[in-house]
Amino acid sequence: MSSDDTTTSGDRSKRDEGLKVSPSEDVGDVETSAAARSEVQSPCENPPEVTTQLTCSVLYLCFYGFMTSVRPGEPFITPNLLSSEKNFTRGEVTNEITPVLTYSYMAVLVPTFLLTDLLRYKPVLILQGISHVVIWVLMLLGTTLLHMQLMEFCYGITMACRVAYSSYIFSLVSPALYQRVAGYSRSAVLLGVFTSSVLGQLCMSLGNVTFYTLDAISLGFVSFGLLLALCLPWPKRSLFFNRTKNQEQKELGAAAQSELDKINPKAERSSSASCWKDSILFQMLLELRNVVRRPNLRLWSLWWVFNSTGYYLVLFYVHILWNDIQVDTEDKKVYNGGVEAAATLLSAGTSFVAGFVKIRWNVWSELVIGIITALQAGLLLLMRDTNNIWVCYVSYILFRGVYQFLVPVATFQIASSLTKELCALVFGINTFFGTILKTIINLIFTDKRGLALDVKSQFRLYFVYFTILTVVYLVCAAVVIIRHFRSQRGGGAAASIPATELGVVPITSETELLSNGKRVDP
Repeated sequence: MSSDDTTTSGDRSKRDEGLKVSPSEDVGDVETSAAARSEVQSPCENPPEVTTQLTCSVLYLCFYGFMTSVRPGEPFITPNLLSSEKNFTRGEVTNEITPVLTYSYMAVLVPTFLLTDLLRYKPVLILQGISHVVIWVLMLLGTTLLHMQLMEFCYGITMACRVAYSSYIFSLVSPALYQRVAGYSRSAVLLGVFTSSVLGQLCMSLGNVTFYTLDAISLGFVSFGLLLALCLPWPKRSLFFNRTKNQEQKELGAAAQSELDKINPKAERSSSASCWKDSILFQMLLELRNVVRRPNLRLWSLWWVFNSTGYYLVLFYVHILWNDIQVDTEDKKVYNGGVEAAATLLSAGTSFVAGFVKIRWNVWSELVIGIITALQAGLLLLMRDTNNIWVCYVSYILFRGVYQFLVPVATFQIASSLTKELCALVFGINTFFGTILKTIINLIFTDKRGLALDVKSQFRLYFVYFTILTVVYLVCAAVVIIRHFRSQRGGGAAASIPATELGVVPITSETELLSNGKRVDP
């Protein structure tokens, strides 16, 4: 369960990078961040694994990540559904089609996370490629509400499969190379997202192509991506289940245990009775109890759950809001691709800048989160109330950019004190809880079986949601700051804690491709 931002282009770019967002994303990637922390010890090493074959494998995987991110029709899925070519109503798209994405994502997230590691990545990447092909076949040939709901279901599958690409690369290289190759793969995805958005906008603005033609072009790209997935090499190890790199450690542990057995024969019987308790997964689940006791980890995990929920809901429905605003304007041209491209660039820029900001995060985290959340709330109110489409575009770009500023911060804060395996589990659990929260909000407020709010009412709801989060963060910030200065006056240790820099931490969420065409940065 990863995380994005991996990875985040247009209409569809919102829902998948990740996270269609979000990628992440999204999406993103959890192993990346943990590796960035654990490999700092030998940054200048040139391990023996840097061979020609390894270089080719990494280049091929980056090329695969780029090509599978190029879907020019993604930013224009919502305009397509609402156009005369598909002829769905805004109510159908808002209350019956789009909510299926969240339900699908929640249903397949946990099984996909486990199968990704058990099957060693490649089968899950192939499943993602097949799902992408099905999506664009349905966009080309589908005409009924059921067809479009199935399309959204497949988008949920592709979002859940993002974790396979995020973690695949770590099975190819040694730990000393994790941070470097993660940066390469991440950059490839972001470049693909940007290229996809620009290409789609050029086709619509200069080529005057129909939505049908744009869907056909996207189908061609994803079909090629599926062929690339079929040619990916099979990894020999994975994170939890196929841990060949730890065989020597296991042998040493067994030798040590045999010596203990000679001293205490009862230990042999007790160990055989509880061997299942020594499994890696069980031990990590036990270790999670310590995670919730750490204020810093607790804060950033809660931020990941609650703020990412609001962020992705905005990404899912903003294209419908744009269509609603354009109905009352004379300019009917659609600029979704260009807006998504600009949002991707700004998100990448703010994520990069965040890595060099020096702040005493143990003191100012709540305040920084509160200020950025307040800014997001203000942008949502502006997007909801404006009748100027360009104001809405700019507000959306800024909304995504300021969120992405905190993604590498949260990634670093969570990953810096966890092992790689536990980090992956924590990010997965955070993502799962966030998905449950999105599902609950969709069921109550968006789904036709609930309140079935129109898109402007939904954005009013998102504004209230972010406002409540802002108040909570600022109250917590006041408490933390007051305690800090009291401790400082008393000569406490807090006064001596220096400002810290995040360092180079790969971004995770922005490539979650969302069904309505948004890539979650993350």
